[in-house]
Amino acid sequence: MNLSAPTTVVFIISVIIAIIGVLAALGVVAFIPLASVWIMTIAFVVLAAGCLFKGI
Repeated sequence: MNLSAPTTVVFIISVIIAIIGVLAALGVVAFIPLASVWIMTIAFVVLAAGCLFKGI
């Protein structure tokens, strides 16, 4: 399996999702119905998918 660097768009999307997860953990963003650990997991999955699949 060859890994590739994620595109800039995928990286920025995962960083934005991770920032939302951190803000949810701090209680700043309270209107999101997911726990912050799941938001951070989604950010990681997006970034991992960008590394695993070429061209994403």
